[in-house]
Amino acid sequence: MSEGKIRVGVGGWTFPPWRGVFYPQGLAQSKELEFASRALTAIEINATFYGRQKPASWGNWEKIVPDGFQFAVKGSRYCVMKSKLAEAQEGLAGFFAQGFACLGPKLGPILWQFTHYRKFDRDDIAGFLDLLPAELDGIKLRHALEPRNESFRDEKFFELCRERNVAIVLEDSDDYPTIEADTADFTYARLQRMNEDVLTGYDDASLDGFAQKARTTASSGRDAFVFMINGAKVRAPAAAQALQTRLNLG
Repeated sequence: MSEGKIRVGVGGWTFPPWRGVFYPQGLAQSKELEFASRALTAIEINATFYGRQKPASWGNWEKIVPDGFQFAVKGSRYCVMKSKLAEAQEGLAGFFAQGFACLGPKLGPILWQFTHYRKFDRDDIAGFLDLLPAELDGIKLRHALEPRNESFRDEKFFELCRERNVAIVLEDSDDYPTIEADTADFTYARLQRMNEDVLTGYDDASLDGFAQKARTTASSGRDAFVFMINGAKVRAPAAAQALQTRLNLG
C-alpha cells in the first residue's frame, strides 16, 4: 500500500497583516499567490463561500501554482444556509458551474461548512449528500463536511459519510465541537486555536501532535489536508510552515 499525501496550508492568500511577516516586504500583491503556493502545499479558498469566481480567475490560479499544490474550495453559503439542505440542488448547480474544473489535479476537496445552529437531521443530510456530485468534467471530487453542532456526534452521521466517502472535518476550536471520525479516504483538519504570542501560532507539543496525526493518516494510504485558519490569523503561515517542517514537506 502506497503512502497517502499530506498537504498543509492556510485560508486564502490575500491578508494585509501577512505583508512583511510572511510575504517579503515590497512583494507585489499580484505575486502573493505565487509566493504562497511555493511556501505551502495547499490553500483553502474561502471567497467561494460568498460568491462565484470568474472562470478566468480559476484559469489564472491554475497557471500560477506549481504541480502538486492543491486548492480546497469552500462550498457556497447559498447551499449550506438553506433551511432544508436536501433542497440545495439549484444552488449546487450554480456553484459547480463556475469553472474550477480547470484546476484539474490542483483541485483538492470541496468543504461544506454548516452553521452552529444546524442540528443533525439524518434524512436531510442524506438528501444533501445525495446531491453532491462524485465528479466534475471527468475530475473525481472529494467532499468534506464541517458540522458545528454537537448533535452531529452521532454514529448515524458517521455511517452516512462512510457510505459516500465523505470526510468529517476535524475542527480544533474554542467555539465548536471537535468531532473526530474516519469516514473517507482522506482527512481534513481546520486548526483554529493559534496564539499571536507564539511565533508559530501553536506550541511545539501541539504541532508535534498534529504532525503525528497526519503521518498516521498517510501511513494508512489516505491523504491528509491540514489548514491553519482562524485564531491569530497573522500566525497562520508560520504555523503551517512549522508543521510542514516536521513533516519534511516543501
